[in-house]
Amino acid sequence: MFTAMTVEALIARYGLLAIFIGAGVEGETVVVTGGLLAHQGLLPLPGAMIAAALGSCLADQLFFAAGRRFRDRPRVRRLIARPAFARAFAMFERHPLAFVFGFRFLYGLRTVSPIAIGTSRLPARTFLLMNAIAAAIWGVVFTGIGYAFGQGIERLFGRLRTAEHVIAAVAGVAIILLAATWIARRLIGRRASQ
Repeated sequence: MFTAMTVEALIARYGLLAIFIGAGVEGETVVVTGGLLAHQGLLPLPGAMIAAALGSCLADQLFFAAGRRFRDRPRVRRLIARPAFARAFAMFERHPLAFVFGFRFLYGLRTVSPIAIGTSRLPARTFLLMNAIAAAIWGVVFTGIGYAFGQGIERLFGRLRTAEHVIAAVAGVAIILLAATWIARRLIGRRASQ
């Protein structure tokens, strides 16, 4: 995972391109930081949302294609044998379309899920459509969280002017997101074992 300072420096230097790449590689931290920087007026909010959605969608399409193309290769077979893959695939089999829509919101299953879906018989067009819709919603939600937290922090501490304020805001949002996804995974795990 990138450090908060590195994320901010990358986004400050490369702007929307950093959000596009970071959304596919790192995920929420980069996108929330993009929302915070949009709140500061350093990036356009709609541009940050679009870059996040496109980066996430492209990365998941590539993982899906890799799962589809290499599903019979030893490396993918070893991945299939892992517990996280088995959980992802079991959830996918119960509710395929809902899982395609929601996997990016489940921490710890985000990378393995499109590979798992790629090994299934789900048509590529169906995955593309659901992935694009989900990525658009994800990009808007997480960029919006960063933007909204920027407003809240600004009300509490005044105008965000220093890197320390942005880092503190990103760290706070990351902790909240990790706690929420941990709780969600625990609840899903309990439901699956019942």
